[in-house]
Amino acid sequence: MSATATTSTASPTPPATTDPIRLAVIIGSTREGRLGSTVGGWFTALATAHGNTEVDLIDLADAELPAVHPDWGTEPTPALAALTARVDAADAFVVVTPEYNHSFPAVLKHFIDLHREEWQAKPVGFVSYGGAGGGLRAVEQLRLVFAELHCATVRETVSFHKVTGEVFAADGPAHNPEGAAGAAKAMLDQLDWWARALRTARTAHPYG
Repeated sequence: MSATATTSTASPTPPATTDPIRLAVIIGSTREGRLGSTVGGWFTALATAHGNTEVDLIDLADAELPAVHPDWGTEPTPALAALTARVDAADAFVVVTPEYNHSFPAVLKHFIDLHREEWQAKPVGFVSYGGAGGGLRAVEQLRLVFAELHCATVRETVSFHKVTGEVFAADGPAHNPEGAAGAAKAMLDQLDWWARALRTARTAHPYG
């Protein structure tokens, strides 16, 4: 009688549901006099206080992005490699964007295109600001971009309409701050659910 030996491969241990979510907040405007840093700072403070969330603020005004996309397989610059590591480490993203001519800033698209696998199977939320449209047309186009990168964009958004320096103070919007904070909480709650679900799935079954 012969015996057949079997070996079992242990599945990766999913992160505990109580582990913090690593949220990268990306400020997508680099224009002089921009409101992006003000809006982004306000949201970052809310996200930090949301609970069980580690926030990494990526301000593209401070990023050293290569002018030309490196060819696939070539070594990235040290600055780009450091940014890529931060994108890869994140469980979820929030993009803070204005609306320029019915779209989003070119520097934001360049930053997105410099990465690929690092975005995949992760949720993305949006905080937008602008004129009468509140930046929502930029968000709609960004949803298409992130769908191509295999991301899950959440439904809830935060948008500020007719935003100027007079109506958005350093500590938040001057008009209906409770409503803006409530919208941010709803989006953060959705991001938290998706981030935990997708992180568990990526651990058990690496994406792609």
